[in-house]
Amino acid sequence: MSRASIAAIGPQNRLQWDALDPAARANALRRPAQADGAKTAAAVTALIEEVRVGGDAALRALTARFDGVDIDTLAVSAEEFAKAQAETAPALRNAIVEAAARIEQFHAAGMTQPYAVDTAQGVRCERMLRPIQRVGLYVPAGSAPLPSTALMLGIPARLAGCRDVVLCTPPRPDGSVDPAVLVAAATCGIDRVFKLGGVQAIAAMALGTESVPACDKLFGPGNAYVTEAKRQVAQLERGVGIDMPAGPSEVLVIADAGANPEFVAADLLSQAEHGPDSQVILISDDDGLIERVIAQIEAQLLELPRVETARRALQSARMIQVVTLEDAFAISNAYAPEHLILALRDARRWLPSVSVAGSVFLGDWAPEALGDYCSGTNHVLPTSGAARFVGGLNVASFQLAITVQEVDRQGLRAIGPCAVELASAEGLDAHRLAVSRRLDAA
Repeated sequence: MSRASIAAIGPQNRLQWDALDPAARANALRRPAQADGAKTAAAVTALIEEVRVGGDAALRALTARFDGVDIDTLAVSAEEFAKAQAETAPALRNAIVEAAARIEQFHAAGMTQPYAVDTAQGVRCERMLRPIQRVGLYVPAGSAPLPSTALMLGIPARLAGCRDVVLCTPPRPDGSVDPAVLVAAATCGIDRVFKLGGVQAIAAMALGTESVPACDKLFGPGNAYVTEAKRQVAQLERGVGIDMPAGPSEVLVIADAGANPEFVAADLLSQAEHGPDSQVILISDDDGLIERVIAQIEAQLLELPRVETARRALQSARMIQVVTLEDAFAISNAYAPEHLILALRDARRWLPSVSVAGSVFLGDWAPEALGDYCSGTNHVLPTSGAARFVGGLNVASFQLAITVQEVDRQGLRAIGPCAVELASAEGLDAHRLAVSRRLDAA
């Protein structure tokens, strides 16, 4: 049976939203990875424990088991960095530098600034920023190496002033790291890279081993197992921080009758090829547009080397017809997509209707892939509905905000009575006395 003989988008993928009851609507918006959550969690727990007990030996054993390669030295050497520069084609090196410049320009413009304000005469309150001391970056390479992720993580870390940066990325079958990933890391000033992927990489950076230092906060996207590993290590006693749930990729496209079906299909497939647990959703008020997009998906699939991966992801695709575009935005805001593409006439006019999304792409000429690589925004974005409460990665993600209060005698006399009154109302006498004793002395 040829790979073209079975349609990728079947009747089960087509939905009339108005015909669905609440339970069916909730099921339609369920992510593929969520269906196997309990099984994934149990497997991850066991792997983290292996690393906790076994350290470097466990890391080597797990790398052999999952990556099929025996690693003697986990750290990438200076010689390997130099070799990577030589092996990377000049055009790709230039593209990395070009993308890095745009990413830095965008992130530098949005950096949070420290500030100070006098809230009363003699009372100064400040907010100062400090870089997180040691950060761990995860760059996936399970199905394809992602030098762009090294840029998305490394550039904000550098702008934040993080001095101790650890990067983990899976080894290739020959035991080396993808050269482009190393070039991207070096472009960000990162020289501490380990040949580790998957759950074992997350566990190593969270717990620390003989070779890999324990980090204060972990960053980066990954599959369902990596995402679950980040969630679990964040709950350990030591309390390592994580950026956000950034798991299997997802895109939601809202398209009207005037959208280009070739472009829409290409955008859906660009996410489907990430992995079998990726999810793509098209919502339109035009049945004809949906049919044209489906036809384009079937045709374009045959051009992709990763056709089987995309086909598996398309099993969970949703092609949803709505009555109005307002309905489409209501669905999108409930789903909270990682990527939202508005393939609409006058797309910017509809932007106020977006209340929840990781990153938005306006109009026919803004493919999501530009955001993945070189527009300047960050492609490490919240998935699995986390866009409801967290935004994409930025410089502030790598910083601590510390508040400072400076109070003189006049300031104490100005605001001390307020504190005394509130402490008395709460029945916290030690709080009250800590202020009143000073008032007596002032």
